[in-house]
Amino acid sequence: MTEPLAWDRKFWPLFTTQFLGALNDNLFKNALVLLALFRLSEHAGAVLVALSGGLFLLPYALVSATAGELADAHEKSRAIIWVKFWELGLMCIALAGFLSGSIALLLAVLLGLGLQAAFFSPLKYGILPDFFAHERLIEANGLVEAGTFAGIILGTLAGGVLFALPHGALLVPLAGIGVSLAGIAAALVIPKAPAVAPGLRAGWNFLTGTRALLRQARGNKPVWFACLAISWFWALGATVLAAFPTLARNVLHADAGVVTLLLGIFAAGVGLGSLAAARTVRDASLLRLTVPAGLGISLFTAGLAWAALHMGTAPDISHLLRHWQGWRFCLDLGLLAICGGMFSVPFYVLLQEKSPVTHRARMVGANNVVNAVATVAAGGLAALGYGLGMGAPALLFITAGLNLAVTLWVWRGRSAAL
Repeated sequence: MTEPLAWDRKFWPLFTTQFLGALNDNLFKNALVLLALFRLSEHAGAVLVALSGGLFLLPYALVSATAGELADAHEKSRAIIWVKFWELGLMCIALAGFLSGSIALLLAVLLGLGLQAAFFSPLKYGILPDFFAHERLIEANGLVEAGTFAGIILGTLAGGVLFALPHGALLVPLAGIGVSLAGIAAALVIPKAPAVAPGLRAGWNFLTGTRALLRQARGNKPVWFACLAISWFWALGATVLAAFPTLARNVLHADAGVVTLLLGIFAAGVGLGSLAAARTVRDASLLRLTVPAGLGISLFTAGLAWAALHMGTAPDISHLLRHWQGWRFCLDLGLLAICGGMFSVPFYVLLQEKSPVTHRARMVGANNVVNAVATVAAGGLAALGYGLGMGAPALLFITAGLNLAVTLWVWRGRSAAL
């Protein structure tokens, strides 16, 4: 009888390390968003929230080629340990930023966390196929994705709760330091994964390296198809996530508790969708759920925008859940997120399985570059829209329409990708 994956000695340390990293990132990010949202002016807060996701992902566009080369060239478990110590250092700097109230310093920490995540991602997704294959790899990706969003839920909730407490500016970074130490402990027991390209020398000319990396990815049609589909998912997710604080403050006139609830529902939904994909998708039908999931994303994104326009004010969670429109708003959000999780997991598996073994981490790096460009562009366009006075519901309607076009593209291209 096959051992449950969650108890596999090769899986649970990596899962725990990834979970704690996601928790820490979102604990910090949500506390920073709330600090900005309620200390800055209405438009300045909305613009900063929209740009914060892009700032976190900007390093992916700059260093992913080098990060992928380093992951292919070195033993991955040891590299993960060094990356986790990096996270600990950033949390110590965050302590100074929160105590001084310096949003500029905290934005610098956010940029540093993005840089650290850019080096961790090829290690994480590159090591999974070293340990698992075929349907176990599908399950592993689904569980890692679900664990990531479980970390997002807990980190988002913890960031909101701790920030609202007396001395929250001290409690948030201290919690971040504690989570970083726990992540280091988990990383220390990840099994070794020998380098797949031990003679490879990483290049530090980011522009040249990135161009060469993208050329390699474009030359592999299934890999490039997966990169573009995953990048759309993250761009869409960034747009939706950036809409929550703006919806809460400018449309619902809600408090920080409502923002935290919405973020939690979204993260839980993506996690559930990822688990559903892990349980139902098999090698022979890897992309069969992607088109229905894509149609669901458009339907429920439009439903979310419609509900926001017709539900009136909801100053706190009790008011939000007092009426049917509030429940409908949460239901649309949850179903949108579930469809998102079902959409994304199969494309991660396609990326891993169709990449050459010796270039796998670099192909993950190529995916990260495209993800970053798409997400930064989405964040920039959202910030521009907010700056010009466009409301969050209008941006969500536009996003739903664009997603229909992407779903049609997936439908037409998925057979060739397999």
